[in-house]
Amino acid sequence: MIVWAIANQKGGVGKTTTTVSLGGMLAEKGKRVLLIDTDPHASLTYYFDIDGEDGSATLYDLFMHGKEVDKEQVTKVIQSTRFENLSVMPASMALATLDRKLGPQSGMGLLLRRVRKLLEDDFDFILIDVPPVLGVLMINALAAANRVIVPVQTEFLALKGLDRMMGTLDMVQDSKGLTHDITIVPTMYDRRTKASLEAYQELRRKHGKLVWNGMIPIDTKFRDASTAQTPISMYAKGSRGAFAYKGLLQVLLSQEVSA
Repeated sequence: MIVWAIANQKGGVGKTTTTVSLGGMLAEKGKRVLLIDTDPHASLTYYFDIDGEDGSATLYDLFMHGKEVDKEQVTKVIQSTRFENLSVMPASMALATLDRKLGPQSGMGLLLRRVRKLLEDDFDFILIDVPPVLGVLMINALAAANRVIVPVQTEFLALKGLDRMMGTLDMVQDSKGLTHDITIVPTMYDRRTKASLEAYQELRRKHGKLVWNGMIPIDTKFRDASTAQTPISMYAKGSRGAFAYKGLLQVLLSQEVSA
């Protein structure tokens, strides 16, 4: 099983769009894909018309079961979507209370790693949409993943946020004894503006080979696909955005094969 965490400590950079787009394309390839929403805002959950506040089991319930969580409890939380091979583990607003409730408890940073092991035979890929806050949810996502995908908006302030995220990755890797493959993905690139070009060049200068040699463009089809609650590759296959994510996925898969 391959697990990717899509993370950045700055909001609004395209984490959910990246998770949904890559997940949808993997499902179209026949891969069994689970998307895990760890963000209390639950954007990924609502993307697939799932209501995490309707009383159904959510990721929050697994944290309440704690270190003894079992396969039956995990399976109960997973919801299928109307898209073949694509399932979702939904979030709820209650996740926002976890740091207060569970932060001091030993081992709670490894719950998603246990979930990963329990689902080893059920899915080929798990993609985790990570909240932009350093806490128990981000720690869990990073501890469960073998690759961290960092979407970064191509504008100056987003580059500053990336520095914070890279520092967090170093800290988590040191404290948990982890080694991640890291892929920085430039997003919301506007080729008409000098600011986007300069931000992209600065990304390449500072982070070198960690930066994907491409970019995700601004594309209104992303918004339309979200409104239709459909991954962009299924909603607008010929769009610039879908083409860009297809290129990114090809690179990621080739790196997984060679790893």
